[in-house]
Amino acid sequence: MKVEPIIHVIVGAAEWGHDRLRYRRHRLAEFLARQKETKSVIWVCPSPRANDGQMTGIAEGIRQFAVKDLLKQKAFRFGRYTDFCYRNKLSPLLNVLKEEREGARCCLWYTFPGFPLLSELFPWDEVIYDCSDLWAAPISGRAGVLSNIRRNIIKQAEMRIIQRADSITCTSDCLHQEVGKKLENPRQKVFTIENGVEYDLFSQENKHPDEDILQGRNGPVLGFIGGIKPKLDFALLAETADLRPDWTILLVGPNTAEDEPDFKSLLKRPNVIWSGPAAPNEVPSYMQLVDIGIMPYKNSPYNDAVFPLKLFEFLAAGKPVVGCNLASTAKIKRPYVYEYVEGSDPADFIAACESLLAADRGGSYEALRRELARRRDWNVLFGHMLECTGIMKNAHSH
Repeated sequence: MKVEPIIHVIVGAAEWGHDRLRYRRHRLAEFLARQKETKSVIWVCPSPRANDGQMTGIAEGIRQFAVKDLLKQKAFRFGRYTDFCYRNKLSPLLNVLKEEREGARCCLWYTFPGFPLLSELFPWDEVIYDCSDLWAAPISGRAGVLSNIRRNIIKQAEMRIIQRADSITCTSDCLHQEVGKKLENPRQKVFTIENGVEYDLFSQENKHPDEDILQGRNGPVLGFIGGIKPKLDFALLAETADLRPDWTILLVGPNTAEDEPDFKSLLKRPNVIWSGPAAPNEVPSYMQLVDIGIMPYKNSPYNDAVFPLKLFEFLAAGKPVVGCNLASTAKIKRPYVYEYVEGSDPADFIAACESLLAADRGGSYEALRRELARRRDWNVLFGHMLECTGIMKNAHSH
């Protein structure tokens, strides 16, 4: 049976590696690039810079096509969702696809609701929406006039993508339900595929980073590793630091919450350390400094839909985890493995951490944590995604 090669075009939310973090969409692009049926992977993204319509090689088998924003200021990012702001800028991409599509199938993957018109400008064989966030909800949990305008623009763009998509995958049950509300018959094309882990990378023995990062402090270390964003509950962490001065709270990751007063206040605590960003390949070794992985999220509609990337990464490293206000993860709660807390009461958060510290001194639960993570390896999840979307089946049937 003839197997047609596939060109995968992935619409990403930013340039590859712009904040030194690796998201689900990066793993998806790399997974697709490794498949024998793949002819090429093209990463389409907004950018503050002009690219003169050129493709840029960014990883093995992956090229980037950047679409310049109207202006660099965040207020002008509405152009990513508004047709007349980017239509002409897509012409070089469409010309490349017309030249390269001979004998190949072309699949369009949306991983955020930008550039909705792209789904109409080319005869795609498959359009897939991999929905990983409640994009129209404010990440900080706060709403205002400008936020509501932005929300409506994004909602309209996302609705067009949802209606056009041949299949939709969601990272949480909450997102699945939200998408389903927008379709007459969601059972036919909407699937929940939660986030996973590069199990081999995080489960292997990694050398410790420089322990000077802890500034000579002893005692339990609570660690958050990821983007320092307004969706985190900095006030909760500050109260925890005050109540348990013998604990160290270690934050590792790039900061996009520099204007948050609560974050500035948090950093004034002597037992709170922010090490700055880490390269993706360094993240597993940082986890060796942590006694408990923490995911301290605010109580907000945006976070209700989040399934955090770090959950199974911590577990693959053998570390217990405490999560806050992440409804999608409540079903994973297990003694000595994952403690789930609702609300922002520091007493509840501290009690959850203490229960894990007391249980883990013998390390007897490491194997259980690692086994839970092993089942969530990205290769398994993305293989299931290809089955749900039918992409490989369709490629083999032509």
